[in-house]
Amino acid sequence: MDKIALGGGCHWCTEAVFQSLNGVNKVEQGFISSTGNHSAFSEAIIVHFNPIVISLKELIEIHLHTHKSTSNHSMRNKYRSAVYTFSRGQTTKVHNILKELQANFDDPLITTVFPFKAFKSSQIEFKNYYYSNPEKPFCTKYIAPKLKLLKTQFNSSLKL
Repeated sequence: MDKIALGGGCHWCTEAVFQSLNGVNKVEQGFISSTGNHSAFSEAIIVHFNPIVISLKELIEIHLHTHKSTSNHSMRNKYRSAVYTFSRGQTTKVHNILKELQANFDDPLITTVFPFKAFKSSQIEFKNYYYSNPEKPFCTKYIAPKLKLLKTQFNSSLKL
C-alpha cells in the first residue's frame, strides 16, 4: 500500500470520488496542514492505494479533473487545491506528474504540492457522506456531477 493526501474543495466530494476507484483501499476524510504559511488546516483526504492497480499519476489526473484545479476559490485556504506528500521522493514524482499533466489543461494548474504535516479526522457523521446521503441537496448538486464525470472520463478506473 501507498498513500497520498489531496485537497480539492469540500472533502465530502473528494472522499466520494476516490472511494469509487479500483485500487483505493481506504479514504480518510478530514483536515490537513502543512508547514510555514500553509500550517492552517484545510479540507482534504488521505488516499491509501495499491500502486499496482492504480498509479499515482492516475490518481493525480483524476484529482485535477474533479475539482477546480485551474481557478481560485473564494475560500481557497479552506478548500486549497493541493497534493500533500509523505516523502521527498514522492514530492519529486508529484511535481513531475503535474508538469506532464499541465498539457491537458488550457489554463495553468494552481494545485500546490506541500509536505504533509498533520491530519485531523472529520466527525463520524460526515464520513462516507455521499454514500450515506445521496439524496441530500449538497450531494445531488456537487458530488453526483463529479461521479458522472468519473464514469465518462475514467470509467476503466472505477470499482465494479
